[in-house]
Amino acid sequence: MGDVLVQDLSGIWIPLVTPFSGDAVDLPALRRLVAHLAAGGIAGFVVCGSTGEAALLSDAEQREVLQAVLDVQTGLPVLMGVAGSAPKPVRDELLRWAEWPVAGFLVPPPLYVKPPQSGVVDFFATLADASPKPIVLYDIPSRTGTRIARETSLALAAHPRVIGIKDCGGDFTDTQALIDDGRLQVLAGDDANLFATLCAGGHGAIAASAHVRPDLFVRLCQEVQRGDLPAARVTWRGLSPWIDAAFCEPNPAPAKAALALAGLLNDELRAPMASVSPPTKAGIADIVTALQKAG
Repeated sequence: MGDVLVQDLSGIWIPLVTPFSGDAVDLPALRRLVAHLAAGGIAGFVVCGSTGEAALLSDAEQREVLQAVLDVQTGLPVLMGVAGSAPKPVRDELLRWAEWPVAGFLVPPPLYVKPPQSGVVDFFATLADASPKPIVLYDIPSRTGTRIARETSLALAAHPRVIGIKDCGGDFTDTQALIDDGRLQVLAGDDANLFATLCAGGHGAIAASAHVRPDLFVRLCQEVQRGDLPAARVTWRGLSPWIDAAFCEPNPAPAKAALALAGLLNDELRAPMASVSPPTKAGIADIVTALQKAG
């Protein structure tokens, strides 16, 4: 399978959960899940992102997960999550993954160390200069402790291999400014902001909640793109209860609970992550059951 580099990020991308069985990665369940989700019309997958509990996987497990996803041969592009604190080790890891047939990389700013914005620019420039494949910025301050400021994103947009941003920054003024600038493809990362981001001119989303009824998320994108906002509002109202539920406890526990109810994997996370509480699971069951009946 040759490399399929991604240049157009438009649509719904799913940051894959990592199924477990007895604390081991459940590769057969992962392959089934990939085949199931690919049938929903999505744009592609993200492997070993935060939704995939990547920080809790060994290097060998990350290789197994990526290989299992590629084995399904959906024809869809795959972005690999790469994260760390020091630029050179992250660069070396990225180059190792670049030998695989991935379409590009999803990369957050340095974890934990809280560098100044000049350090964030240098970090991404080091990676982008070395990478043979496109890079999507991942602005997720709730996990990294560091924002990718608007000015930093705009500076990095000048690099030919920095093509987009997964936007979890929480400032819609910045989101709109990046969309208006037009050089970075803006993907909603906070699922609750998906509709607003699309209506503002964003390209799509990397959405954990799209593990459930991905076809409806794809429909929403298509309705907005063709300017059918009345239909899009109806679709969005139908998805909103599930999107709220999908983040009522730490991600990816609600998504795994929903997928387990559908028989696609075990409701199991790796410690210190934990499954949702019984009341939350009951609420998810009701919401997902209603959503599955939606047209």
